[in-house]
Amino acid sequence: MDEKRYLTFALGKGRLAKKTLETFEKIGVTCEEMKDKDTRKLIFVNEEQRLKFFLAKGPDVPTYVEYGAADIGIVGKDTILEEARNIYEVLDLGFGKCRMCICGPAKAKDLLLHHELIRVATKYPRIAKDYFYNKKYQTVEIIKLNGSIELAPIVGLSEVICDIVETGSTLRENGLEVLEEVCPLSARMVVNQVSMKMENERITKLITDLKQVLAAQK
Repeated sequence: MDEKRYLTFALGKGRLAKKTLETFEKIGVTCEEMKDKDTRKLIFVNEEQRLKFFLAKGPDVPTYVEYGAADIGIVGKDTILEEARNIYEVLDLGFGKCRMCICGPAKAKDLLLHHELIRVATKYPRIAKDYFYNKKYQTVEIIKLNGSIELAPIVGLSEVICDIVETGSTLRENGLEVLEEVCPLSARMVVNQVSMKMENERITKLITDLKQVLAAQK
């Protein structure tokens, strides 16, 4: 094992990064620099453990990992599915749980049952397309949006939406409901394919240690 080489982690910004660091601390992986709320640093280092960390927007994490700018990434399953990068998904971290669902007004349920040609608004066109074309065999028109997806069926832009649902309260407040579940989601650990070979011992130990911590929490 080359002592000089750093293992680099790309963490999805926000709640995901906070929860990841809390989990890592349980296996002795720490980075004190990241706890400084006022820091303007982009790269955080743990010299002793030969580790580097940086924060990235969720959709960018798989890109950093695929191209080897990060050995390991922590990101939501929704992002992994949508980005479809050449990376290894090695561990379900079990937090950040939610669901990808098809939602809309109750009357839209019939349109899904009868495989009608409908419009689907979503931030996740790849996931929506895969679900409708490869699982439901229903032809749909997919409309990519970046903002509040719930607005689309209310103003008549689409019949249904494909979006992440946590509690469903936003849907209910706007007269919408979950019509079908696409897949469960949570935070996952992903690894660069070359890093998995070159740093197999260190990465495998990390995964094993995390698995033990996660099993103990159940």
